[in-house]
Amino acid sequence: MKAVATAAAETASARRRPAPTRREAGFTLLEMLVVLAIMGLLAAIIAPQVLKYLDRSRVQTAKVQVQNISQALELYRLDMGGYPSQSDGLQALVKAPVGAAAWNGPYLQRTTVLVDPWGQPYLYRNPGQHAAVDVYSHGPPGRSGDEADIGNW
Repeated sequence: MKAVATAAAETASARRRPAPTRREAGFTLLEMLVVLAIMGLLAAIIAPQVLKYLDRSRVQTAKVQVQNISQALELYRLDMGGYPSQSDGLQALVKAPVGAAAWNGPYLQRTTVLVDPWGQPYLYRNPGQHAAVDVYSHGPPGRSGDEADIGNW
């Protein structure tokens, strides 16, 4: 009988665990450093891929915006009988030039469309070198030359 009482007392005490000590309660410094190192490695691998994706999406956005501006220029040409002069520029698509009685715009709703994804205004050339008129951006900063230009040609 004594053995049964002793066994019952041992199981009851085994069920009751003492509260964890301060040493057992949290993560060690080594564990935290390992986790931070893994997160740093993941960021170093993923970040360049994300930046490359962002650069490609800006180029695609610029191409779409150039096409929209070109379409607005065609509408302007149909109404006015010609493209805006070099001095009027692309602003003629948003605000009527002086003396433009047949102007039926705005052909673009906002002037923010006239700025490329890198914050530079789109360039306009009349007469164009590649088409009747050229609308283009020099593309991402740091790239130069005609191959970096994004235009309606």
